[in-house]
Amino acid sequence: MDGTPQEITTLVGREVYSNNGVFVGEVEDVRLDLGQQSVTGLALGELSQELFAGRIEAGKGVMIPYRWVRAVGDVILINDVVERLEDEDEDEEVVA
Repeated sequence: MDGTPQEITTLVGREVYSNNGVFVGEVEDVRLDLGQQSVTGLALGELSQELFAGRIEAGKGVMIPYRWVRAVGDVILINDVVERLEDEDEDEEVVA
């Protein structure tokens, strides 16, 4: 990000991917801190079924903290924290 101010509404509708290229969801709304005049979170919908199956009900979304955002361009890249959900599931299956 080059530090140039942009319209917040430009975030809505952008696809969100992990930094490893895994689709996470699509931005439906933005959470703001009006006192700090900053974005604090992204509300995602159209979630990846692979990542969220069994965790989030169909038609529901998730809120991710904006501090996870690594880059904003044609798509939004976030840290791979979300992908770790899959790793935890795989570990549980092995142990069980």
